Amino acid sequence: MAQQVIIYTDGASSGNPGPGGYGVVLLSGQHRKELSQGYRLTTNNRMELLAVIVGLETLKAENCDVTVYTDSKYVADAVNKGWVFSWVKKHFKGKKNPDLWMRFLKIYPKHKVKFVWVKGHANIPENERCDQLAVSAAALPNLPIDKGYIEQQEYQV
Repeated sequence: MAQQVIIYTDGASSGNPGPGGYGVVLLSGQHRKELSQGYRLTTNNRMELLAVIVGLETLKAENCDVTVYTDSKYVADAVNKGWVFSWVKKHFKGKKNPDLWMRFLKIYPKHKVKFVWVKGHANIPENERCDQLAVSAAALPNLPIDKGYIEQQEYQV
């Protein structure tokens, strides 16, 4: 039987773009892991997507049954409605965050992943915890650079 994993994710940015961060809560059986990271300059959507990627990349086993709870319509709809798969065929032409979507598409097939959209700030304890992690990470000093965001901006200029 495949390992059952629940991943809650959230991203935040103070300004869009601005300092940002992600928060992840992974739950499997009696195990719980919290992850977060902030970046000096990024966007909310990048952090929402990066939270999902980091959550999936953290799983040690493959072929897990994963339910991802996210308050990001951007992420949930892109996968659930199949948009990201058509973006690949078009080489992400005109789409933002191709670096992160390509990273997502490397880890996504290794598991059976279901996305569930949840309303943000609706008193869902684990989603609220992810928000706290993301906001706190974004407020830390000496944040690293989100190289993918910077490269994307340079490419568009």
